Amino acid sequence: MSITTQAALLDAARAILPDVIDVRRRLHRIPEIGNDLPRTQALVADELRALGLEPILGTAVSSVVAVIRGGRPGPTVLLRGDMDALALTEDSGVPFASETPGRMHACGHDTHVAMLLGAARLLMERRADLAGNVLLMFQPGEENYHGARFMLDEGLLDAAGDRPVGAFALHISTSYPAGELHYRPGALLAANDRFIVTIKGRGGHGSAPHRALDPIAIAAEVVIALQLMVTRRVDVFDPAVVNVSRITAGTAYNIIPEVAVLEGTTRAVSYEQQAAIRRQLQQVVDGVCAAHGAAADVVLEPGYPVTMCDPAFTELARQEAAAVVGEAAVQLMPAPIMGAEDFSYVLQQVPGAMFFLGARPAHEDPETAPSNHSNKVVFEEEPMAAGVATYVAVALRALAEGAAG
Repeated sequence: MSITTQAALLDAARAILPDVIDVRRRLHRIPEIGNDLPRTQALVADELRALGLEPILGTAVSSVVAVIRGGRPGPTVLLRGDMDALALTEDSGVPFASETPGRMHACGHDTHVAMLLGAARLLMERRADLAGNVLLMFQPGEENYHGARFMLDEGLLDAAGDRPVGAFALHISTSYPAGELHYRPGALLAANDRFIVTIKGRGGHGSAPHRALDPIAIAAEVVIALQLMVTRRVDVFDPAVVNVSRITAGTAYNIIPEVAVLEGTTRAVSYEQQAAIRRQLQQVVDGVCAAHGAAADVVLEPGYPVTMCDPAFTELARQEAAAVVGEAAVQLMPAPIMGAEDFSYVLQQVPGAMFFLGARPAHEDPETAPSNHSNKVVFEEEPMAAGVATYVAVALRALAEGAAG
């Protein structure tokens, strides 16, 4: 694709930005959580029908899939936007705030959907010239509900008739200045697991700890031992995070309980480190509890895989993004992020990439700006035009290379 064409794409995206913002704000007012998003699904389906597309609605989850079929034969490229919100009561101060207490689009998924719908509009205008198909993936349940995996199980990758040759997603973020795009080949985001450790001691009176077996004291030692495990057994060049985020124990101030429960998360950017952390966590818990004569039960719930960006596709997307917003606005990330993302399921089967789109308001201090998952977060909306244009540019380039190759 020529730079002139990419500049024209950005102009076209800016021209429809008011409509993209309108869709985003309508979505922002009706946040839904998990894999059951009936109002969101209906809004997306209506927008697709207005473009002349026939949405395919999921049955196991509230997903929406649509296929833009080009005027010429060629491969299929997948573009993804996730749709679900978070369990937060909004305190952003925006006039289009959530209308549902305890629900908020605090991770920017409303912008992802709006940008992908905007990209669909521009692609439909160019459909006659497309050499291949664009598979649109509107996904519920990204926030720990494995929505992408359910969509794959329902046949997402076969919806266009042939499996995609590439996949691309954007994720908005206030970690970066508005309008910048940040990328990383290889491991972009971590794999995550949840752990639940139940320590079984012996209850008793708070005045006589020697006659009980205090699981709270043992739990405290387990927390410290897990931190030492990371600092002393994990290679700093293959990082990991182990974090205890919740401790539950006791019913009264003067009763030593029988049970204490620790819950938390582990993160790793390689599968080797993830497996090692799983083994070592079990060893540490068993060892500490055995030293005190207590029993322990460890449950590990696997989370998302490592989000692994294909180097060749990442470079293709980088070139297109740079042509849209300029080389200086496309930045290589120095290290992975230890958050997790279920677009990783798609990238296990299709070579592709995810880029972060900066949307931090200009008046916000980078050190104190509310981040994704904050109930005070505000995303600048103007960068969505760059997101729309990047989606389209990447799809067109991937189709062209796939058809040629």
